[in-house]
Amino acid sequence: MIYCFDEAKATQVAAMILNLRGGRMHYIKLIKLMYLVDRAALLRWGHLVTTDRHVSMDNGPVGSNLLRLITEEKREKPVWSHYVTPPMGEFEIQLKGREVPNDRLSPAEEKLIKEVYAEYGYRNRWDLIAYVMHDLPEWQNPHGSSIPISIRDILKAGNVEPEEISAVLQELRIEAHASKVLSGNS
Repeated sequence: MIYCFDEAKATQVAAMILNLRGGRMHYIKLIKLMYLVDRAALLRWGHLVTTDRHVSMDNGPVGSNLLRLITEEKREKPVWSHYVTPPMGEFEIQLKGREVPNDRLSPAEEKLIKEVYAEYGYRNRWDLIAYVMHDLPEWQNPHGSSIPISIRDILKAGNVEPEEISAVLQELRIEAHASKVLSGNS
């Protein structure tokens, strides 16, 4: 795995999308929009915004750590649960009303989140699944299970040249190693 999941950054992405929707959304739709943000960032810049690990599930690609933050009650999630409610009623989540910082998001990432929301945010979750997520070339039907989606899979599906894919993966490995060394986890 190249990325170490950054709960604070993923929470900031989710909060921005939730704010664009008025502060509340069905969690499946949020997960799909966040995947589309990551996919667009990877194809545009060679890095993910949420730092999540992605998998194919029956309803399309999802960030696996994000899904756990939303659905697992017992998991330690100090940042997420400070700003976002657990699923309620019709499985909607909402912001708790606290100001969510955006210090982990660059202006370019914020702009990309707004672009993805403008393109897909008007769709309901079932349209997103049927007409967007299931048409993504990297998605494979797992038939009730899950199948990992690698960064390489997304780049190949986005028609990135093999040399560029290798360069992106090498750069991500170097960044991950540097991050481990700087954090003392080497």
